This record gives sequence, structure tokens and C-alpha cells, in this order.
Amino acid sequence: MTNNIVISGSGLWTPPHIITNEELVESYNAYCDLYNAENADAIAAGSLEPKPYSSAEFIEKASGIKQRYTMVKDGALDPTRMRAKHQPRDIEELSVQAEMGCHAARAAMAAANKTAADIDAVIVSCALTERAYPAISIEIQGELGIQGVGFDMLVACSAATFALHRAYEMIYSGSAKAVLVVNPELTSPEVNYCDRDSHFIFGDVSTAMVLEREETCTSKHAFRILGRKAQTVFSNNIRADFGIMSRVRDDNPYSDRNLFRQNGRKVFKEVCPMAVEHITAQVEEYGFTIPDIKRWWLHQANINMNQLIVRKILDKEPGGEEAPIVLDEFANTASAGSIIAFHRHHEDFQTGEKGVICSFGAGYSIGSLLLEKC
Repeated sequence: MTNNIVISGSGLWTPPHIITNEELVESYNAYCDLYNAENADAIAAGSLEPKPYSSAEFIEKASGIKQRYTMVKDGALDPTRMRAKHQPRDIEELSVQAEMGCHAARAAMAAANKTAADIDAVIVSCALTERAYPAISIEIQGELGIQGVGFDMLVACSAATFALHRAYEMIYSGSAKAVLVVNPELTSPEVNYCDRDSHFIFGDVSTAMVLEREETCTSKHAFRILGRKAQTVFSNNIRADFGIMSRVRDDNPYSDRNLFRQNGRKVFKEVCPMAVEHITAQVEEYGFTIPDIKRWWLHQANINMNQLIVRKILDKEPGGEEAPIVLDEFANTASAGSIIAFHRHHEDFQTGEKGVICSFGAGYSIGSLLLEKC
């Protein structure tokens, strides 16, 4: 038995609905008109700031995002509601995230040539889960007929890479022979559609990966995990406070402070150099140089952020093939972004070619994997 552990399959599932920048802006600007009219006296007195308009051009320039997928579109674009209208599901029905996760999981298992009998652990890792318990992972495990163990973990936008680390460790230690990592990123419920600076950022999606030992791998596209690196540094610059404590406080549980918020300028200034240092150190730690890396599958939060990080790493302007961008179609999908980039852009690799998956976000947290095509 070797200690070579591989990613043997990946899966991607996109929700049924799309919201374009133009749709989002039309809804938001209509909301602004309603808000400003309703608060006209306070705005005129100077005690309240008017809501500023947005534009599709502003969104694309600021982020690189052109659209996003969403599980539920109904209600999200209603200027009198400004949040998606999810219908309650019966307790015997699959939860929303379990449904999303199963779609991506089946695709990843098919790519890895694995059945439920081959998998003995399921990790669901994402930015947030729709409930505290029972674990979404155990629900997915039951739906897919997988025996063994399942657990959930939350590490914001680094959740997927951190889960891949845990899966690697489980296989390395012998506690699992094959692990299914699922990232059902249901981000739209935490979006503040009334905030011009953040209402466009997130999209819903689900990704999944299968990890196993190389000697059991039979898939066409497998990547050996050469190295793993993780880092966390506490910061309040990206935050969302909605949770169980919302019930026992007397303030509005849906207030801006409880939804996603960030100090974008500070995040950009602080996370970019952290990511550059982290990735460069990992490559060098395992005896390689930057030119040895064919592709950088990076977290997809902001195109300006991605381009700056890759420019600093490569010491030149990045090409689309070196660091593929998917956020124009998907928006920020929290931890799934780097996995989407990998899933969409890995089949052209030749044996021995190397790439890096890296995610970074709230925490701050950074997780990365150095991969080599088998």
C-alpha cells in the first residue's frame, strides 16, 4: 500500500435559475425608489442617507460578475420583499442543501468510477448550513446509500479545501478508504439584496470530489495530492451573524448586521498579500518553482483580487489558461469557486503536470493543495 492519495473525480451541479446583473439592478433600483420615497422627510432633514442607485456596469467593473445561479428566484427580485421565497419542506423530504449536494456527489462518484459501496465517509463543508442538526452530510449519506460516517464543517470560503485536507488525513490514517467531499453552497439566503455594495456578490451552486488511494483509482483524470497547506488569522472584516442567537436578542434578526457584510477595501489589502505568500511558500516548500505550476485554480470572489494575486505570483500579467475565471458566470460561490475552476479546467493536463487549488476568505482562512496529474 502506498501513501499516494488522489482526487479521482469531481462533480458540479448548477441550480435551475439565473439572475443577471441587469435583473438585479432593475430590482434594486426600484427598491431604492420605494425606500427613498418612504423616508423622504428623514432624508431631507439629513438624518438618513438616501439609497444610491446601482448599475450593471458598476457590478461588472467592481467584481467581474455578470450573473449568478440561484435555487429560488421568486421573491428575490420583488422590490417590496428583496429575499428569495423558499417554500417549507416536509421533514421527510430532502433538505435543500442535501438535494444540491446529492446532484454534485453523484456526478463526482461517476467521474471517479465509484459506487456507494466504495465510499465510507462523507464530509459536507460549506460557508453555512441551513440547520444545525442533523448533519447535512449524514442526510446525503443516507440518500446515497453510503455506509460509514458523515460530518459537517464550516470554514467560510475555505471550507472546500479544508475538507479536502481532512479527507486526505482520514485516508492516510486508514480510517477511510474513499471519502466524498460535498460543498452545497446555498449562499443566497444570506445576501442583503438591499445593499448596493454586496447584493450582487453571491450565487448558489454545489460541487463535490472523491478522494482515495492511488492504487484503487480507476478514473480517467486523477490528481495526486503532493502537498497541503492551511492558515487562519482572525479578522472581523468579513462577517455574518445570523444564527441561533438571533432568536434571543431583541433587535431585528434580519438587520444588516446579521447578514453578510465586509470591509472590502481592507479584505483586498490584507488577503491578497497573505494569499501570495501562502501559495508561493507552499510551492517552494515541496521543492518546486512557480514555473513548474501549469494552472492556479483560485477562489472566485473578485476578478481584480484574482488577477492581482496571480500577477504577484507569476511576476507578469496572467493568461486565462493559467488562472481560469468562472465567477463571471457563477459569481462568488463561497468555498465552491476554486473547485468549479478545477472541474472546468483540468482535463487537458498531461501526466506529471502540476496545479494548485487555493481558497481564501472569512476568518481569515486560506487552504491550498498542490496537485500532480497521475
